[in-house]
Amino acid sequence: MLALMLLLAVPAQGVFEKDTLRILATGGQGGEGPAWHPKKGIFASGKGGITLLGLDGKPGIFAEDAGTNGLLLDRQGNLLACQPGKRRVVRFGPDGKEAAVLADSFGGKKFNQPNDLALDSKNRLYFSDPRYGPRDDMQQLDAEGKTIEGVYRIDPDGKLERVLGREVERANGVLVSADDRYLFVADNNNDTVGGARKLWRFELTADGTVRPGTGKVLKDWFTGRGPDGLKQDEKGRLFVAGGLNRPNPPAEPAKDIPAGIYVVDPDTGKQLDFLPIPTDEVTNCAFAGADRKTLLITGGGVLYSVRVKEPGRVIWP
Repeated sequence: MLALMLLLAVPAQGVFEKDTLRILATGGQGGEGPAWHPKKGIFASGKGGITLLGLDGKPGIFAEDAGTNGLLLDRQGNLLACQPGKRRVVRFGPDGKEAAVLADSFGGKKFNQPNDLALDSKNRLYFSDPRYGPRDDMQQLDAEGKTIEGVYRIDPDGKLERVLGREVERANGVLVSADDRYLFVADNNNDTVGGARKLWRFELTADGTVRPGTGKVLKDWFTGRGPDGLKQDEKGRLFVAGGLNRPNPPAEPAKDIPAGIYVVDPDTGKQLDFLPIPTDEVTNCAFAGADRKTLLITGGGVLYSVRVKEPGRVIWP
């Protein structure tokens, strides 16, 4: 199913299979948001568009100039994507063409830069809306005129709601638990000195609303590179991309928060395992394979895979 280019060492720990970290593709093929399709291969955001690593191991392009970040296959096998540059969330058709714009504004104001997305069991789509880089044209503001880099929800009927505003500094990775009880958010203000680099857990109500006052910080990366994309295995453990292999002062001066996949307990926040990744920056991950025991990882434009001991959660297939 997955092509092999290079075998890297994996420490003998509890979650990952020893010595199974592989480089699948380089040259910008794996920039962000990996997603596995059993008949097509591995989608990722890279090279300015959506890349596709075929089942035969040949790299290619699925959609040129798409400008995507987070990718997700819905329960019908459609590819959903955040487009930061176009400030919207879209659905792609099987031919690589944009089939529908799912959301491009809230309250008549443009989004910042939709970044990552997740589905719950009722097909409600959650997505984050941070802003990295210039901030002069941000339109999502609170009543006091302060910028909002929060999380939104699109219901199956198209209704759009903001579920988190200034409860977080800069929402990045998002994930909903399998039972729809929790929304996990990577709060990653990593280009600001003293900014948040926290993994949050919020309680959700039955209608998909965040219950006020329920935010809990599971893990803090302090002055290192904060958390980015995240996924969950069938045991509920969180697989979080984050860290940096060398300090990046002044905003990221920490020397002891390496780049890789952090495995975190969803209740206590305890770190259960860590998989080092050699290329910065590590942006996201996704489970793949018929047995769902392959974890795809994007980092520094490189697409990796590693074997895990327990199956991961996937929406489709």
